[in-house]
Amino acid sequence: MAKNAIQKIAMNAAENIPYDKLMLSQKNVRRMKDGVSIEQLAEDIGRRKLIQSLNVRPVLDGEGEETGMFEVPAGGRRYLALGILIKQKRLAKNEPIPCIVNRGQETSAEEDSLAENLRRADLHPLDQFRAFKTLSDQGLDPDEIGARFFVSPATVKQRLRLASVSPQLLDLYENDEIRLEQIMAFSISDDHGRQEQVWERISSSHTQEPYYIRRLLTETTVRADDRRAVYVGAEAYEAAGGVILRDLFEQDSGGWFQDAALLEQLVFDRLKVDAEAIRAEGWKWVEAAISFPYGHTSGMRRIYAEAQELSAEEIERYDALKAEYDKLDADYAQAGDADEAIEAKLDQLGAQLDAIDDRPQSYDSAQKANAGVFVTLAANGKLQVDAGFVRSEDEPRTETGDVDEGEEGGSDGETRSNGDDDGDGVVVNGKPVHDGSGDDDGEDDGIKPLPDRLVFDLTAQRTLALRNALAGDVDIAFVAALHAFVLQVFYRFAPNTCLEISLKSGSFSQVDGLAETSWAKEIAERHEAWDRDLPDDAEGLWDFLLGLDEASRKALFAHCVSLTLNAVVEPWNRRAKALEHADVLGRSLQFDMVDAGWTPTVEFLGRLTKARILQAVREARGADSAQLIDHMKKDIMAREAARLLEGSSWLPEPLRVDVDEVSDDAGDAAASEMSEDAAIDGDAAELPAFLTDDADPSSDEPVTIDGDGTDHLQAAE
Repeated sequence: MAKNAIQKIAMNAAENIPYDKLMLSQKNVRRMKDGVSIEQLAEDIGRRKLIQSLNVRPVLDGEGEETGMFEVPAGGRRYLALGILIKQKRLAKNEPIPCIVNRGQETSAEEDSLAENLRRADLHPLDQFRAFKTLSDQGLDPDEIGARFFVSPATVKQRLRLASVSPQLLDLYENDEIRLEQIMAFSISDDHGRQEQVWERISSSHTQEPYYIRRLLTETTVRADDRRAVYVGAEAYEAAGGVILRDLFEQDSGGWFQDAALLEQLVFDRLKVDAEAIRAEGWKWVEAAISFPYGHTSGMRRIYAEAQELSAEEIERYDALKAEYDKLDADYAQAGDADEAIEAKLDQLGAQLDAIDDRPQSYDSAQKANAGVFVTLAANGKLQVDAGFVRSEDEPRTETGDVDEGEEGGSDGETRSNGDDDGDGVVVNGKPVHDGSGDDDGEDDGIKPLPDRLVFDLTAQRTLALRNALAGDVDIAFVAALHAFVLQVFYRFAPNTCLEISLKSGSFSQVDGLAETSWAKEIAERHEAWDRDLPDDAEGLWDFLLGLDEASRKALFAHCVSLTLNAVVEPWNRRAKALEHADVLGRSLQFDMVDAGWTPTVEFLGRLTKARILQAVREARGADSAQLIDHMKKDIMAREAARLLEGSSWLPEPLRVDVDEVSDDAGDAAASEMSEDAAIDGDAAELPAFLTDDADPSSDEPVTIDGDGTDHLQAAE
């Protein structure tokens, strides 16, 4: 039995039809503009000619005969783009256009139009990346590629960067095992080995978010907004062979400096040059470092520059500017409506006034010869110069005796007199006192000095009498104590007091970042303000203190006393009673570390164990919140815990107030707060969406806390 012959498919014929014989069909299903515009398509056809034929059908008359015209149901955008080229005189009206002619019409025009659009598959993004990479390898720069395909040069650079990711990771992306957002994160590094290492680390982890990939790829780098990077500058760093990692898909604030060791060397080299330039101004010494520990100036006296006096012309100009500023400001305040021109003028006048106020300051050459300068980097990367520090060994001494400094009987900063040739003796009121040995009782050689023992007895009586008198005058006693404190705090080794009061002040230089805290900055500003007001010589201090008003004396007294406070817990130094008193003092001040501005940062939490981090979240936000992060690795856990603890007023144990010692009212309040916190157990704080089970894992929204955000847990255990 013969087999039925398979019907062969016959393709529609291709013909070149003059453009003026074509017309746009109204049966084209595309109605909405999408993708490349008609104008851009015309430019593309003008450059590379038509690379896809039009699908056309003959137009029939009433008897079913062809009229010689053809309608275009599929390829309408190409037809319109060719029309633009004709209007631009770049294409002839009768130019033959490649067309596929459907005369059989086994399907409708609408079906053909729909099929052409639906059956067309867009390029996989990876194919586009690789195609751009091929064009780049052929010698086209991003600007040229962008111009040819009507995308921005930045977009081309992004695609090229994605194509440069490790082939191993691109294969995973092709097989839908890695998301595009993850490939974008990997693209910040050119090191394929490091990219693959990071993927191996996170591939079996719950946390594979782009931000985490970026963090791992940049964990040994230095951000471009770091003070060291700003100080050196990207241009100098790259000129020295350094590489800057850039994120082309997110704001990266300048990227990351990959070679931290090179950057540090460039910082030190430039600091050396800057320090030598400052030393050439006449200073005795200059110390330069990226940063100095807190309290590095302890034990040094500070001298300050004097501003140049204003000339008569400058005073006259200042008064005129101030009058103009005040009048304009008063008129503007009454106007009510905002006016950018007036505000700009006020800013201009204010800047001119500030320029006059900020007088150039200068140090005396003799002061420079005995003092030094600390040079470091400010947080914004600018050079910070702190000048005018006198070391203790450079303090001027008046030594008329031959007793070496530091020997028994000598004291730093004291004035000594040799009296006899042997250099032994006591100085009273600037005159030598002897013990009278070897002297006769005669009067032949004049009046002899009083015996040492007698002098001791008499001055002991005077001391007790003075103590008694001082106890009866509270104001003078306060000034005397303040005088002794100020001498030690501001004048260091000046022995100008008869009070045997000693101050000690710990510097805590071993604590990183302490100098950058708001508390350290406030203390330093207050100290410098007093230091500028105090007399240069210790001899004038007493009269200065007497001349202060009571409020100023109390403020200065509080500042000096505050510098002696030490509530640091040290394992080798058992100071239980002293630390108990620190708690008492804190309660008397109604002091709270949360109110003072302390917050649990990522850096702090990173120093805790995972169990401690979870305990903190559990105490502040309840067990449900802790469970949501208990599966994370420690660094991610610390980050999310910091977000959860934000606004909770949680404190670690060493910073908490001992509620057992608080008054009944305060205790009740604390107990109430703890009850409220306990209720949080059933109402966990809202986490970022990617931490919840039913959320989009790519989301990275900030944490929001339910309620008013004022939970307190000062003594939870």
